[in-house]
Amino acid sequence: MADYDTVLIRYGELSTKGKNRKDFIRKLDKNIRWILKDQENLEYQRTYDRIYIRLNGADPAVIKERLQKVFGISSFSFTEKVPSDIEEIKKTALRMAQEAKGSTFKVITRRHDKSFPMNSDAINRTVAGEILRNTDHKVDVHHPDFEIRIEVREYDTYLTSEKIPGAGGYPAGINGKVLLLLSGGIDSPVAAYELMKRGLKVEAVHFASPPYTSENARQKVLDLASIVSIHQGSMRVHVVNFTDLQLKIYETAGDPYAVTLMRRMMFRIAEETARKHGCLAIATGESIGQVASQTLESMVCINDVVHMPVLRPLVCMDKLEIIRIAAQIGTYETSILPYQDCCTIFDPKNPVTKPSIEKAESYEARFDYQALIQECLANTETITMYPDSNEEEDFL
Repeated sequence: MADYDTVLIRYGELSTKGKNRKDFIRKLDKNIRWILKDQENLEYQRTYDRIYIRLNGADPAVIKERLQKVFGISSFSFTEKVPSDIEEIKKTALRMAQEAKGSTFKVITRRHDKSFPMNSDAINRTVAGEILRNTDHKVDVHHPDFEIRIEVREYDTYLTSEKIPGAGGYPAGINGKVLLLLSGGIDSPVAAYELMKRGLKVEAVHFASPPYTSENARQKVLDLASIVSIHQGSMRVHVVNFTDLQLKIYETAGDPYAVTLMRRMMFRIAEETARKHGCLAIATGESIGQVASQTLESMVCINDVVHMPVLRPLVCMDKLEIIRIAAQIGTYETSILPYQDCCTIFDPKNPVTKPSIEKAESYEARFDYQALIQECLANTETITMYPDSNEEEDFL
């Protein structure tokens, strides 16, 4: 069995960040340390294009599962560290090849230390020759069963036969903060995940309408926030009591403009909440054409009431794509629990699909919505959710 003692972490997309590159790598290093903070005796080393973690007996399975949740990692490998000596490299590579599954292989070398007496191609040929002489394996540079990867540095060389895909993207929190409209459905938790992947810190606003919506529905949303918070350390959820305003909307407009007005009010409240908490944009889980309020005309009418950017990371995804990601990130089973939120409990029969701004404004002129919005803001409850309820701090 390979004696893996080090994790080699590759940055991927961060390499394109120019002058901000150091900040991105520093943030990634901090996020990695946070997610592994309960793993004792780990030793970290950060270089220009890699982070190395000495395991010192830590369980590789636990490390692997955690690292795959950290945005900003392109890939990582469990490696063996040997002295930068060609005989040591050959011996370790041969043992890895003998233990690997499959019969065809490829050797890939990166020579960071240019003073090493052999170039990358010479190392590839020397190591491949050692494997060919001592096994029945064959070289296949196009579709090998396994690869032996070698990274030569000044004092140490790192070898691995497995390259594990990372989550990609940017370190969560490096690109600013957004406020997401979070419901109990499938879409908005996936939107949170996609926003975090682009380096954004996500806070959430949730609209509850007690007693029409239940405590179970509220808890479902908080559970979803807890699940996705693993990618950024925690998530603050601002729970808005929307009942009085929602009832007034249905009393004033009824079918078919109620949903349009409801969304316009939600956006107004979200913008006020975002500004209060330092968020630079609003975000939603909307996808073009999925429901009546998500036509392009509806989006234009609803966007008209706010003056900050509205991000829609799922806008061009179809439902099957969204469900696939929800299952992958662990939110799907919670999202389909049968507890209705305020968007579904007052579901109109014939919602308008092409609302006009003028008509929406004419309905709004019939009641003092500004006073009701201020009441909603005054009665907002803020809750911080963590991936583990025992956590006391996040990494952002």
